[in-house]
Amino acid sequence: MTTLTTIDVTGMTCAHCVSAVTTELEKVDAVERVSVELHDGGTSHVTLFSDDELPQDALRAAVDEAGYEVTGISSHGAAQEFAQLAEVREQEAEKDS
Repeated sequence: MTTLTTIDVTGMTCAHCVSAVTTELEKVDAVERVSVELHDGGTSHVTLFSDDELPQDALRAAVDEAGYEVTGISSHGAAQEFAQLAEVREQEAEKDS
């Protein structure tokens, strides 16, 4: 089962920042893919895909090594993510009707 881990990271402002964080996180065992939603000067959201839950201390160390600060970490299964997305879409559809 795929696990999604979201890390909130502050201090990222550009593509170089994204590259630095991505490179360090890809070195953590079990990380399969990294996706970054950059918010210049704000809190960026980094999503990691893995088969199992990832060790938070290793994730924090990787982001620290890249030169940025972790402000939060959460993880859940893909099934939970899709259920939440479906609920949000349903609520939006109700608002539009």
